[in-house]
Amino acid sequence: MNILLIGSGAREHALAWKIAQSPLVDEVWSAPGNPGINEVGPCFDVRADDVPELQKLALQLEPDLVVIGPEAPLAGGLGDLLRARGFDVFGPGKAAAQLETSKQFSKDLMKHLGVPTADYRVFGDGQADEAKHYIKGRSGPYVLKADGLAAGKGVVIAETLETAEAEIDAMFSGKFGEASQQLVIEDFMTGEEASVFVLTDGEGMVLLPAVQDHKRVGEGDTGPNTGGMGAYAPAPIVTDEVMTRVKREIAEPVLKALRKDGTPYVGVLYIGLMIDDEIPQVVEFNARFGDPECQVLMAGLGGDIVPGLLAAATGGLTGNEDAFTELIGIREFRPAATVVLASNGYPGSYKKGSEIKGIKAAGRVPNVEVFHAGTDRGERGAFISSGGRVLSVTGTGDSLDEAFTATYEGVDAIDWPDGFFRRDIGWRVRDS
Repeated sequence: MNILLIGSGAREHALAWKIAQSPLVDEVWSAPGNPGINEVGPCFDVRADDVPELQKLALQLEPDLVVIGPEAPLAGGLGDLLRARGFDVFGPGKAAAQLETSKQFSKDLMKHLGVPTADYRVFGDGQADEAKHYIKGRSGPYVLKADGLAAGKGVVIAETLETAEAEIDAMFSGKFGEASQQLVIEDFMTGEEASVFVLTDGEGMVLLPAVQDHKRVGEGDTGPNTGGMGAYAPAPIVTDEVMTRVKREIAEPVLKALRKDGTPYVGVLYIGLMIDDEIPQVVEFNARFGDPECQVLMAGLGGDIVPGLLAAATGGLTGNEDAFTELIGIREFRPAATVVLASNGYPGSYKKGSEIKGIKAAGRVPNVEVFHAGTDRGERGAFISSGGRVLSVTGTGDSLDEAFTATYEGVDAIDWPDGFFRRDIGWRVRDS
């Protein structure tokens, strides 16, 4: 079979790399892809947010399965359009994707279903004064979220009332563009964050190993939020008891409600959690694999991911969850870690075009893969930077410590003076 993968990040590189290992797959096509993905299979120069052109490409290529990686084409309704044309698609339709594309939609749904999450209020454009009055009656820290998509950066945790008030003005003034025309203010939750990913055909589901990522840019989890600076799996904080509660109290009621509303959720549901004393609460939903979480999942899974993707897209998971758990290799999951190399200045302004050496050397380190995100080819064919988060160096091992050792050995093989990374990824679980 031939598979068309939409996206251009390290998440999509990891997916392409894993998909290509399947004996079921002949070709992996990607749009737009990147230089790393191009080494897996042909890439087509169509932007991931250009829904009309992506539809034309699918009609031209006639893939057996379309896998949608990032959130933008999901928000644009690509899944709906392709399904209407008869394609099998891994990724939710536009209505179900509102779990990610609208914080208000997901919070209102959770409140209606009794899904555990933080208390909240929603404020629209022109309601800055009302929002400031609201937080004066709450205790800090104050969690401010842009309602729409903001590339993983639309959450601000303000420690003081003065900072929160300034952020309310900034967000309503366009700090996150259209995404922050509406603002969700939540109560602060205590505990430890982790993520659970659910493969689903809308009813049946398979839960993948839990992942813990590091969103803050600086060592010690300090500084502004980013799209993610590193991750590891399995996350020990997600015990069997927590996983059972996530399935019973969160995944099952949410999927049932969407199915009942005639908008079944198909693909992978990202459940971001805050866990305190083995009690999980929902921080956020995303309608796709996380980045960098996807990199550790694809590296660590011991089986073939393609049957799971196809079954989710075609309704084949329901009643066959145990069989697909075996096929995907969840029980044989190998501990995995990833470290993101980013351009100096990220998540603020940064320069593009600097040469990156040692990528091939890093990939020759045992049990290490290097997944490309913001890279391009220079005039002499060298890899150069073209984005904020540029590479994800990903390692596996018989233990998490072995995975981190391999990962950082790979990181140290890369020579890129204009980039930086965190040395403390996995600090909660590392021996040193």
